[in-house]
Amino acid sequence: MDRLLRLRRRLKARKPEFRRYESHKKLRLRDKGWRRPRGRHSKLRQRYGGKWSGRILVNIGFGSPKAVRGLHPSGKEDVLVYNPQQLEGIDPTRQAVRIAASVGMKKRLMIEEKAKEMGIVILNPTQR
Repeated sequence: MDRLLRLRRRLKARKPEFRRYESHKKLRLRDKGWRRPRGRHSKLRQRYGGKWSGRILVNIGFGSPKAVRGLHPSGKEDVLVYNPQQLEGIDPTRQAVRIAASVGMKKRLMIEEKAKEMGIVILNPTQR
């Protein structure tokens, strides 16, 4: 597992930042991320001539290993929690807790206290 997490980190460091086709021309498309070109005559979709040669397209080869896909960098599965009762079904060996942003300070402290008793890792603890 640790080997695969290290491999994923190395692969992500080499992965390019995929940009939407012609996003440099339209302000509203600037930072929206990748979208597949779907136009009927799109040169990028057809991979025609020099239109796509310098551009790196999204493809399956840039993916991370299946066993660690979607895991937190610590190697644990990320579980979103809204109240202390949800901590009951969590396995501390393979899962970690992220407290939802909409949870207030009073309930957040209750969740943190209960998680500490149960030995569960909190990914976004309160800054004190």
